[in-house]
Amino acid sequence: MSDNRQSLSDLGAALGQQPAAPTEGQAAAPAAAAAADAYLAGQIDEPAAPTTPLRAQELDQYGRAYATGRRKDAVARVWLKPGTGKITINGRDQEIYFARPTLRLVINQPFGVAEREGQYDVICTVKGGGLSGQAGAVKHGISQALTKYEPVLRAPVKKAGFLTRDSRAVERKKYGKAKARRSFQFSKR
Repeated sequence: MSDNRQSLSDLGAALGQQPAAPTEGQAAAPAAAAAADAYLAGQIDEPAAPTTPLRAQELDQYGRAYATGRRKDAVARVWLKPGTGKITINGRDQEIYFARPTLRLVINQPFGVAEREGQYDVICTVKGGGLSGQAGAVKHGISQALTKYEPVLRAPVKKAGFLTRDSRAVERKKYGKAKARRSFQFSKR
């Protein structure tokens, strides 16, 4: 009986007809195989390339992307929204909070890699650590928030290494030592 069904479906395929549904013993052809068969038969120009699903855009109720950045002992909470490029840290402008130009350069690196300078406003609260660690935490948070607002930018930002949390921190002090590894000064007499 199944031989008759197969021969009927083969006959229908030879005549250019598609079978209505797969029979008991047959498995349904995967979509990729069907597209390849249609391409070989000349029905379509080119099979569609498999697309990787993008991550979904993550926004809060105000249309902002939120992320947390960390570096050393510093933790930064970052909100990103479209704007003119204004960066506010703990209620102060970035030029006032980070007086050193190198720290401001660190903060703006994710926008440079993503080619989005001056297109987003950043509101940030940061606490813990020193200024250098705080700048690294803000950079990490901006990178995370940027990829949440525009998932397409994940590849260039990740390639630059800005999405990875820099886990280097100060080694703890041990007992019997002056610092983490330094011994107390030796005195012979």
